[in-house]
Amino acid sequence: MQDTPPSVPDFTQWPSFPFEGDLHVKQLDEPVPVEPPRRGEGHRECTACNAPDEAYIWVGERWRVRAMDRPTGLPMVLILESRSHLDLGDLPNLLAAELGVMTVRLERAIRSLDGVARVHVNRWGDGSAHLHMWFLARPYGRLQLRGTFLSLWDSILPPISEAQWRENLAMVAAWLAEFGGRPLAEPPRIQWQAPSSLTAQSAGEAAEEPEEETASVIEAADEIPEAETADAPATEDPAEASTAEEPEEPEEPEKAEESRQTQTPR
Repeated sequence: MQDTPPSVPDFTQWPSFPFEGDLHVKQLDEPVPVEPPRRGEGHRECTACNAPDEAYIWVGERWRVRAMDRPTGLPMVLILESRSHLDLGDLPNLLAAELGVMTVRLERAIRSLDGVARVHVNRWGDGSAHLHMWFLARPYGRLQLRGTFLSLWDSILPPISEAQWRENLAMVAAWLAEFGGRPLAEPPRIQWQAPSSLTAQSAGEAAEEPEEETASVIEAADEIPEAETADAPATEDPAEASTAEEPEEPEEPEKAEESRQTQTPR
């Protein structure tokens, strides 16, 4: 006979809890005798060890910092990884001391961004044996996002704009590079036009089609419509085509002779 599930805990009434309505506690599974290997354990490949430097926003001699592959709901979500394939408890004294320094530097860099109030630092380690620490920025003024459930809110909030996201990444990478290492994140390119082209641009704005709305990261891939095929090029105006193909009329002989005499120098 299964045990009666416990009542819903008090934290479901906290303002920071992201859900509401009827909630039920799951039955707790029986413990397994042997836990499965994490990535980087046993015969499982390590994602961090196989990743090139180009996949990170900043790299150093012993540490690397990477971001998500797309904008997130929070202003910034970053992961600090050691280059060596070590877990937290396996770090030698040198790397253990550097971990504290890197944690403080990265927290300060993220907190320097506009609109960031706090930076949450988390380490779980259940998915990978390679040391990785999470840094999550809480937006300023969003008191409902304080505390334990910030990582859940990141998946609920709409993602920030890609331009702002890339700018934030570049600023954090530049901050870290002040102490060494190599920044790899670049800010978004500025879209500009020469003054001579502004008039032509304003004349064509009325005929421009509206830009496609960026798909949210919380949408499923199969729900995003496929890109429509490009419209076929417009056919030429029959009147213009016939005019372009008509040959020029030959000049009359008398007018041609007068023209030559006029152009002959005296």
